[in-house]
Amino acid sequence: MPAPKAIAPQPFRVAGIIGWPVSQSRSPMLHGHWLAQYGIQGAYVPMPVAPGRLEAALRGLAALGFAGANVTVPHKEEAARLVDRVDPVGRRMGAVNLVVVEADGSLSGYNKDGYGFVESLREAMPSWRGDAGPAVVLGAGGGARSVVVSLLDEGAPVVRLANRTRARAEQLRDEFDGGIEVIDWADRHAALDGAALLVNTTTQGMTGQPPLDMALDALPVTALVCDIVYNPLVPPLLADARTRGNPIVGGLGMLLHQARPAFAAWFGVMPEITAELRVKIEATIGAT
Repeated sequence: MPAPKAIAPQPFRVAGIIGWPVSQSRSPMLHGHWLAQYGIQGAYVPMPVAPGRLEAALRGLAALGFAGANVTVPHKEEAARLVDRVDPVGRRMGAVNLVVVEADGSLSGYNKDGYGFVESLREAMPSWRGDAGPAVVLGAGGGARSVVVSLLDEGAPVVRLANRTRARAEQLRDEFDGGIEVIDWADRHAALDGAALLVNTTTQGMTGQPPLDMALDALPVTALVCDIVYNPLVPPLLADARTRGNPIVGGLGMLLHQARPAFAAWFGVMPEITAELRVKIEATIGAT
């Protein structure tokens, strides 16, 4: 009887999240859940990297045997300039949140924030269509950039962009070839008239931040209302929208969905978002 063939050990793969700070991130719990669920030998670790140290950290990934890393604030824009190549979406957004270490040690950068955003909308409202009508986006920071690019790619006829500092909204508008209408912050309430989607990308409404002052009277009750904040799970804007009958979606879905292609890139499995996983993550987040 021939001796059984030796089975090659499955390689242990490591990925993580780079940011400053990263202690608040739910990503290690999220990816750790999937590693256990699919029986994959690997780990996902938090990597606090101070400003000014990003290049050294990224270049160290290959030497340390990492499969790659997520990149979060404040490093997304700089990471796009430091990696060896960036996907078309990342180039348009000027930022990456996913880095993959290739077989030759080079670094490929991707932006999956927009993917996560769109998938979270479709999960909350399967009938949602980007071309259903105007979208109103509040804020003009990195989160807004991901949202605006995604909505334009999904066919939004116009994105009405309102930011407390108008010049910053105009700067974002000027980077793209049409599709964005800048609205004065004082006119944000009236801009909701006829909108099919409202998205808050500002920090207002986040735990520890002042609430967002937003009157929804002009918003059609059929419009989807989204807040990319996930702490609390239901910020005041979404609570108000739900009370008047609008469908709502919080930021947790965006977090979960953007993580799926990252996990697939590093560990070879496109993971599912199960009810068990969602409950586990929600249990770590305060709700209103």
